Amino acid sequence: MSEKNIKLESINPIDFYGINNANIEKIRKSFPKIKVVARGSTLKIYGDDAEIERFHQKIKQITEFYNNYNRLSSNDIDNLLKQDLDKSNAEFLKKKGNAIVYSTSGKPIKAKTPNQRKIVEKFAKNDLVFAIGPAGTGKTYIAIAMAVKALKNREVRRIILSRPAVEAGEKLGFLPGDLKEKLDPYMQALYDALFDMIPSKKLENYFDDRVIQIAPLAYMRGRTLNDAVVILDEAQNATINQLKMFLTRMGENSKFIVTGDVTQIDIPNKNKSGLIHAHNKLKDIKGIAFVKFGVEDVVRHPIVRKIIECYD
Repeated sequence: MSEKNIKLESINPIDFYGINNANIEKIRKSFPKIKVVARGSTLKIYGDDAEIERFHQKIKQITEFYNNYNRLSSNDIDNLLKQDLDKSNAEFLKKKGNAIVYSTSGKPIKAKTPNQRKIVEKFAKNDLVFAIGPAGTGKTYIAIAMAVKALKNREVRRIILSRPAVEAGEKLGFLPGDLKEKLDPYMQALYDALFDMIPSKKLENYFDDRVIQIAPLAYMRGRTLNDAVVILDEAQNATINQLKMFLTRMGENSKFIVTGDVTQIDIPNKNKSGLIHAHNKLKDIKGIAFVKFGVEDVVRHPIVRKIIECYD
């Protein structure tokens, strides 16, 4: 008799075991030839080598389903236990369609407008993408979705989120709390998107393990960012030197997304906006893509589009 330990690394054990351990009991009954001992996030398996390997593959299949759909109901377990691995993956790809990722409520998150679809296409083909346009066009939300997808698919090891923390100079010292607490008010839009796409407990673990990192733009100096999707939000409030510093942080196997709205520049000298300067300097470089959003891309309340049109 052989023995093997399986670590539930990318799934919440509470969700995996189910209410009153209903899920794990169903899994046990489907593998009567082996003994399964569940302790926290570890499964200890005893039995024949071939049967242990079949069990391990099934756990991988269940975990992948959970990571794709952010859910694992009793019915999901029943269906997964009936399916072989190839059939399950084919069914997922068929259902997924154009979804970038799935929300924590199980709803597909898709590009809704032509320019949102364009940024998804540009991200797949370029290592640096700029998304420029007015509020409400989904620039940041789609950027977060693409980053989460890359993390789930193990294309990168981490997500790094940044922005000019204080529009006129990033003077964080006077604010109470640690660095994360100082930054929270400025990063709320990014947090909202993350909470939509990653279960809260898993997101908390990602923050604790620094898989997802929050950093003010001024703190990026000197870093080399490898194996990451790095998002700079509100880039119109970065100076020319700040944005140059940020863009030169790019390391191996990294992708950068820069979002901003040039109609909402808050730094004292609007002509010093790094986002406008970067567009003029970098627009013709291969590997760098620019997507310009307009009022037609607004996906908030319909009146938001009318407000933007009036102010423009």
